[in-house]
Amino acid sequence: MIKEYIQSNQQRFLDELFDLLRIPSVSADSRHKADVRKAAEYIVQKLKDAGAEAVQLCETKGHPIVYGEKIINPSLPTVLVYGHYDVQPPDPLNLWTSPPFEPVIKEGKIFARGSCDDKGQVYMHLKAFEAMMKLNQLSCNVKFMIEGEEEVGSDNLGIFVKENKAKLKADVILISDTSMISLEHPSITVGLRGLSYMEVEVTGPNRDLHSGVYGGAVANPINVLSKMIGSLHDENGRVTIPGFYDKVAELSPDDRKKLNEAPFDLAEYKKDLAIDDIQGEKGFTTLERTGIRPTLDANGIWGGYTGEGAKTVLPSKASAKISMRLVPNQDSQEISELFTKHFLSIAPKSVKVKVTVHHGGQPAVTPTDSKAFKAASDAFVEVWGKAPIPTRDGGSIPIVSLFKKELGLDTVLMGFGLDSDAIHSPNEHYGVKNFLIGIETIFTFYKHFSKK
Repeated sequence: MIKEYIQSNQQRFLDELFDLLRIPSVSADSRHKADVRKAAEYIVQKLKDAGAEAVQLCETKGHPIVYGEKIINPSLPTVLVYGHYDVQPPDPLNLWTSPPFEPVIKEGKIFARGSCDDKGQVYMHLKAFEAMMKLNQLSCNVKFMIEGEEEVGSDNLGIFVKENKAKLKADVILISDTSMISLEHPSITVGLRGLSYMEVEVTGPNRDLHSGVYGGAVANPINVLSKMIGSLHDENGRVTIPGFYDKVAELSPDDRKKLNEAPFDLAEYKKDLAIDDIQGEKGFTTLERTGIRPTLDANGIWGGYTGEGAKTVLPSKASAKISMRLVPNQDSQEISELFTKHFLSIAPKSVKVKVTVHHGGQPAVTPTDSKAFKAASDAFVEVWGKAPIPTRDGGSIPIVSLFKKELGLDTVLMGFGLDSDAIHSPNEHYGVKNFLIGIETIFTFYKHFSKK
């Protein structure tokens, strides 16, 4: 029944998703404030069209939160669906093979910013809900909370959650904002890393200088910043910030063995990224480095002259953005403080250093013995013909730990993206097959969850 409904409505589903993808809802860019709101309003209308009730645009100090629900019987279990309609900036634009906000299908994949993260995955939930309503198959209560600030830290969602605990009362959180191993090897994420996101600024002289007249006599902020960032790792790939590893949760040899049993082809991994070799913390596999170990990476660096041609300038300032992915027991605020203290301490007297904390989030591990996880697993078995593999995701969804703290709810991370979908990068894409089978799997989750 659900297969036929999806098949007969496939083109409409894709057309509607494309309309959403055309909206440049970049939450990090104030120039797109109206676009972010437009995307929220689109979600509001589609929830109403699908049959949701009490649908509203909840205002915050930043971008609005979309809320909707369908309570068929208060005595039945309730699923709270979370997702986000905001997207990452599309830069650098010159690396896109098609415009980021003009979705196109190429080789069975939808190319557009937000196609996978997270508009495409959010829209699966709206269409699964629509199907349950149209087919009279909704077997438990549903609440939707779709925000517009996930890509900038979800600060206002945290406030909303704390102020609306009664409205958000549920039995489980269901999120599709993660990836799985492959279409041949479905998986469910059971662990997420946390995040500390920093910006640093190094200032030398009070103005840009002629590099011939002053070079060699005055500190060059770009050189200094590069050296400081380089010192943040040792020869074994470990972060050198004192105290950084003090609270890291170490997995047992047996748990590490199970983690590495997930299908992984190193040669294919390197080929896909066009790299000759991998690197990282010594003593750990690639799956461990991206799932259970903390990291530190420079995400952007700038300073001096970067235009066309040459300009022999010794810059006054240089800056960088740096993120740290955290694992269980590490605290985002504490790590940010450790970073700030250390980075200031290694600065030479020839420059001044400013450190700014942007946003962060706590790591999270979700249980695999809950009735919701078992329902998700059963849904995969029914739709895919095989049980999903539990995996640890290298990314962060800061709100997951907040849900546990404020609402007392565990989360099922039922994502359908692939690591190769280039989220946060040029040419982000999402498989049409992933989108459609995701709708079917979510539909089937509700059937199993209502029976547990």
